[in-house]
Amino acid sequence: MKIFYILFLSLLLSATLYAQSESVKRIKTDTSRSTLEGLPARQLKEVIVHDNTKSLRKQEESLNLEVVNSGFIQRHLGGSLMKTLERLPGIKTIGIGSGQSKPLIRGLGFNRIVVVEKGLKHEGQQWGADHGLELDQFAAGDVELIKGAASFIYGADAIAGVINVKPLMVPAEHSMQGSVNLIGKSNNHLYGTSANLFGRQKHWFFDTRFTYQNYGDYRVPADRVYVYDYAVNLHKQQLRNTAGREEALHLNTGYIGKQFRSIVYLSNVYSTSGFFANAHGLEPRRVDEEFHDASSRDIQPPYQQVSHFKLISSNTSQWNHHKFDLEAGFQRNFRQEYSQYVNHGYMPSRLPDSLNMASDLERQFDKKVYSLNLRDEITLGNHTLSVGVNADYQDNSISGWTFLVPAFKQSAVGLFTYDKYRVSDRLLLHGALRYDHARISMYKYTDWFVSGSAESGTGNGEKLTRAADLQRTFNSLVWSAGLNYNLEQLAIKANIGKSFRMPIAKELGANGVNYHYFSYERGNADLSPEQSYQADLSLSWTSPRWSLQLSPFYNYFSNYIYLNPTPEHDYYYGAGNQVFQYAQSEVMRYGAELTVKYKISNAFSTEFLGEYLYARQLSGDKKGYTLPFSPPASGLINLTWSPKTGTTLADSYLSVDYRLVAAQSNIVPPEKKTDGYGLVNVQAGTRLQLGQQVLMLSLQAQNLFDTRYLNHTSFYRLIELPEQGRNIVLSLQVPFKIK
Repeated sequence: MKIFYILFLSLLLSATLYAQSESVKRIKTDTSRSTLEGLPARQLKEVIVHDNTKSLRKQEESLNLEVVNSGFIQRHLGGSLMKTLERLPGIKTIGIGSGQSKPLIRGLGFNRIVVVEKGLKHEGQQWGADHGLELDQFAAGDVELIKGAASFIYGADAIAGVINVKPLMVPAEHSMQGSVNLIGKSNNHLYGTSANLFGRQKHWFFDTRFTYQNYGDYRVPADRVYVYDYAVNLHKQQLRNTAGREEALHLNTGYIGKQFRSIVYLSNVYSTSGFFANAHGLEPRRVDEEFHDASSRDIQPPYQQVSHFKLISSNTSQWNHHKFDLEAGFQRNFRQEYSQYVNHGYMPSRLPDSLNMASDLERQFDKKVYSLNLRDEITLGNHTLSVGVNADYQDNSISGWTFLVPAFKQSAVGLFTYDKYRVSDRLLLHGALRYDHARISMYKYTDWFVSGSAESGTGNGEKLTRAADLQRTFNSLVWSAGLNYNLEQLAIKANIGKSFRMPIAKELGANGVNYHYFSYERGNADLSPEQSYQADLSLSWTSPRWSLQLSPFYNYFSNYIYLNPTPEHDYYYGAGNQVFQYAQSEVMRYGAELTVKYKISNAFSTEFLGEYLYARQLSGDKKGYTLPFSPPASGLINLTWSPKTGTTLADSYLSVDYRLVAAQSNIVPPEKKTDGYGLVNVQAGTRLQLGQQVLMLSLQAQNLFDTRYLNHTSFYRLIELPEQGRNIVLSLQVPFKIK
């Protein structure tokens, strides 16, 4: 109740602001004829000006494309931006507690998805299932989701698709405005705010934002869970030590002209979040549960601290038939994982002082990335030709008293050409070609402790080498071809293409215990680049009341990289954990998404969102099995009430979602089957006018009936940990204008 009391006080205070917000621009035209002609005066009805840029973008994109705006994000606000986008068909997340999640597009994730923010690829530690994306969803404008192989434009990792997070629109000329967002959540007692101030003269502008969120341990509808058959009692149904804090600071500034614009984006996103104490490390029985349960808001080991700094320069120039785009940027992702020192295998009982590191610093990753994108879009008659280059350089160093992934340096450059040829007003053809060259250098890592004793015969009495120096070079040529055929009501998209992904450092050189999965992971230095072939089709039909879109796809990997369980067990560094080795196999995947919308009346509408995926390994030790984290079939039925524009309740809505998820029995060991379930989510919102002050209020009830269920794509599903229980989310947006 404290959270909602704070929000109520903020609501009263915000009413004193002297401001006027224009969320929708309306143009009223009053046309009258001379009374001398004996004709009465006439007033036309209100005319609303709509921006059709998004619909045109979807019509001209050969791949399956979804576009959502900041209003969608506000309406479906989740624990992270990726969780918010999960409502869309084909999009799932690997949940990591209440504030972290990783995206899956059609069942593929990690380094098979490119996340773009402000024009540059977001680079963190994408390989880790417990590593979320360092993105501030309050700072996101439109978000484009491309489902399908998009390597020909976005680079080698875009085998599954792209999530393109665009900045908010540049302020209008001669304006000074801002907004304050307040948010509270009942499940983990989250409270937070995001304050935005922006202004512009004729050409120069600035845009600043500060975001802060603080949350406690989140609650699940269970009193006891089992961590690998060990019973764990939960205090007040809370997962101990899953509290966290998040801060984000943004500054955008630049020059806007008719033919030239140059913008600098500066941001730093920082978070501290705990790991569920009973599911980290190799001895869940050693957890001091009384100590953790003393407070639901403290963050104790095991926990992680992540800081992601970005500096991006984005420049656009138009000259005759050319449009030049140049983006250059620097990123630093600094991640530290802390846990109480526990010796395993031959590790000494106490961390030596000579190591000069904190005794609780389990792992540290320090990644620096330099990126450059250059494109020229040339209009030649019916051709729109894009040529460009993408280049980046990465330097990732490591520290800590445990080892999993070696330090590495990586460089990559890609050259592409992409042509759109407009045959007619109805037919658009696409063709693209891209060449990539990449090089990775990994560095030797030797244990800081001696393994075994030569005299006792339990080992060689030496410091073992976990990773050797390794250099690999990769080259690839990929292509894409497609078409758009648009009639008045029917639209057809078709695309075929080849994609490429180079193996990452973890797949090539991992050699250690993954304390989040209770497993020992080993890389394979001989892995070859993944090659993927994909065919996409999209059929859509629209009428004044109905709209339907069916998007089937087929995907074939000649050498998919996956983590394969072996009969070996490790005793040097763990407690007899099973060894998992990276391997490759042929994989076939197919599926589809279906969207059906029906406008019942001017106020009521309904929609159905469905998705299905099937995957099968065609070779290797797991021949005949599916792939890990393969989402089960699901469907979402929605009913929305949104009054007609112009009424007193305009800009209000009440929406109910019922999501039905099938059981997933098609698994790959050591995965476990998951049962099906049904969830009810409710969204409501309105636009309030208090004097001259506008307030945007939204309310969500997530998992309304507090259903206990297992999400097959969840990080914690492996230990049969249920998802969050009922969660009431209240958010308030207060826009203001400074005269």
